Amino acid sequence: MHELLEHIEVEPEHDAVASVIFLHGLGADGHDLEPIIKELDLPDDLQIRYIFPHAPKRPITINGGEEMRAWYDFIPHSESEGSEDIKASSNSIYEFIRREMNRGISSQKILLAGFSQGGVIALYAALRFEHRLAGVLALSTYLYDAATTEIEQSDANLAIPIMLAHGQYDAMIPVMRAATSRENLIRLGYDVRWFDYPMEHQICLEEVQEMSRFITETLG
Repeated sequence: MHELLEHIEVEPEHDAVASVIFLHGLGADGHDLEPIIKELDLPDDLQIRYIFPHAPKRPITINGGEEMRAWYDFIPHSESEGSEDIKASSNSIYEFIRREMNRGISSQKILLAGFSQGGVIALYAALRFEHRLAGVLALSTYLYDAATTEIEQSDANLAIPIMLAHGQYDAMIPVMRAATSRENLIRLGYDVRWFDYPMEHQICLEEVQEMSRFITETLG
């Protein structure tokens, strides 16, 4: 096993029986999403371990080459740029999944979640992983390279539940791009639940409540 990325772990009161690996967006870090645990207000008996990895720092083209935490270099209007970064980031997430399995957590009790860039990696990794996962929580994000996904998707994770949530006024990732991702995921056979909200590139209270229901269903 390779060395894990820097990360935050939050343990349940009793021994964990499920894990949520939650990936932040561009320029943030794991601390950015940590407060969501309290907001989700999930039942204690789910006994979830939360893991918030920090993406490595890399130069970002859209920000003039400035270095910041990112799962991949974002280049506007490009479908294929950043693919090597995306593969590498997904491999880093596989290390977390395999460690959870080695700690006694069933793969089917591991949920991948991500916001924006983190959601891209969560989808990319989950749809290719060789063991069945609980599902994917993909917020304000999109499916990267649907054609390649169709070729590389894992039989183990066909039809897994995927929650897609997006802001109707998102200027960073237009809602139509997310809607196209939804249609591609449905076409590929996944159990997609779609929610859109009158917001920008952010997370709202109603969305958190829907996330709570989704996590309870998939990890309960």
